[in-house]
Amino acid sequence: MDSLFSMFEQLFQTQPSPDYPIVVATGLVAVAAVVVNVVWRRVRNVITIAHEGGHALVALLTGRQLHGIRLHSDTSGVTFTRGRERGLSAILTLLAGYLAPSLLGLGLAFLVGRGLIVLLLWVSLALLVAMALFIRNLYGLVTMLITGLLVFAVTWWAEPDVQATLAYLGVWFLLIGGVRPVWEVHRQRLRSRDRRSDPDQLAGITPLPAVVWLLFFAMVNLACLALGSQLLIPGIW
Repeated sequence: MDSLFSMFEQLFQTQPSPDYPIVVATGLVAVAAVVVNVVWRRVRNVITIAHEGGHALVALLTGRQLHGIRLHSDTSGVTFTRGRERGLSAILTLLAGYLAPSLLGLGLAFLVGRGLIVLLLWVSLALLVAMALFIRNLYGLVTMLITGLLVFAVTWWAEPDVQATLAYLGVWFLLIGGVRPVWEVHRQRLRSRDRRSDPDQLAGITPLPAVVWLLFFAMVNLACLALGSQLLIPGIW
């Protein structure tokens, strides 16, 4: 019982935030990772994991059957579910993808802002393990394994100041990186007649056109970025 209480106490222990310049620097590094194409192509898988994880989680919560998730080397992904083709569960499942990285970033920013770095790391690791159970291709498994091992290494061996710095960097990246895919799918729709994207599928099962869903994604993700920034740097706005 004492060891269990000790583990629980450690999980919810608070850590001081990094110095202000470090918090700002992690944000700038995240901006560079999202804006610089050569870097973005190498780290975008993190956003794809959150995107497909969002589809999967909402599918389960709304009663759909989850048949698997595939992550691809071009940083795309697909989540296979079964259920009604129309209706609330289908709409919410499709909505979740492009919103998941930003909403996850906002939730983790809440934990970071309160110094709950250890809790953030273990929550992140638990989500990765849960998602890995549904991966159905080799590349996806390798991607999840590498990502999970990196998070575990930071959780288990890194010093508290390193944990805090990397936690801020990860949260910034989710918040900022969640915005770019919306712009990417918009550009893709302009260049191609392929209409299999999430906003196009939403347009097919709702009265609203795809462009309205794209604007909705953009507004929510920008709002998450603004709120998350306020949590990470109080008084920024």
